[in-house]
Amino acid sequence: MNTAGCSGCSVFAFGVIVIAIILIVLVVSGTFSSCGSNTSNVEITKSTIAREPLPKGSVNETGYYTDELGWINKDSVLINGMKHFYQETGVQPYLYITDTVNGSHYPTEDDLADFASGLYDRLFTDEAHCLVVFFEYGDGYMDRYICGNQAKTVIDDEAADILLDYIDKYYYYDNFADEEFFAKAFIDAADRIMTVTRSPWIPVFIIIGVIALVALLLFWWSNVKRQKNIEAKQTEEILNTPLEKFGDKDVEELTKKYDDDDKT
Repeated sequence: MNTAGCSGCSVFAFGVIVIAIILIVLVVSGTFSSCGSNTSNVEITKSTIAREPLPKGSVNETGYYTDELGWINKDSVLINGMKHFYQETGVQPYLYITDTVNGSHYPTEDDLADFASGLYDRLFTDEAHCLVVFFEYGDGYMDRYICGNQAKTVIDDEAADILLDYIDKYYYYDNFADEEFFAKAFIDAADRIMTVTRSPWIPVFIIIGVIALVALLLFWWSNVKRQKNIEAKQTEEILNTPLEKFGDKDVEELTKKYDDDDKT
C-alpha cells in the first residue's frame, strides 16, 4: 500500500513535469512564430514607455497619403490601417510615397530629412501629424519621419523607431500588396507603441516557478509520508514481537511508553 502511494506521487510529479514542458514549448514557439520565410531579420524596437493618446480635437484632419508611384490600388485598405494608428495614438499619420526628392533620384539622408520637413509645413496646419516619407528608386529605398511638436509627446524617438521598424520588416513580405504592408505596419506599430512591451520569457519563468514550487511540495510531502511509514513499520514490528524476547526492563519501558501514549 505504501509503495502504491509513492508510485502515485511519482506519476503525478511526472505528469506535472510533462505538462510544464508542453507549456514551455508552446510559449517559446509562439514567441518565435514570427520568424517565417517571408519575414526580414528586422528586430522591432521594444516599447518601454506608457503613453497616452493625444486628446480629441488636436488634429485638423487631412487626407492620409500621397502616392506619386501608383503603388496603392486599394486605398481603403491603407486608410483603414492608418486610421487605426490615428485612433490608438491620437496622432494622424500621413504617408508620402515618391522616387524623387527635390528633382533627384539619388538624395542623401539629409536631403530626405529637409524634404520631409518642408512637406510637413505645406501639408498640415497643426502640430499633431506624423509624416512618413517613403522613397524608393531602383533597388534602394529610404524612409524618414517628421512629427509636429504636439505629436512628439506620443510619437517620440522610440515610437517612431517602432513604426519605421515595422515598415522595414513588412517591406520584404512577398505576399503583401503595397497598401497591405503599409497598413499592417501602421496597425502593428500603433498597438506596440501604446503598450509597454512584455518580455516573452515572463510566462516561461512563471511556469518554471510553479514547477519548482510543486516539486518542493512533493518532496516535503514524500518525506513526511516516508517518515510516517517508517514509524508505523517500527510500531508494527514492536507490537508483533513476542514479549519473551524482551527483558524485564525492556517490558517495563515498553509498558510505560504505551501508558504515556494512552494518557496523551
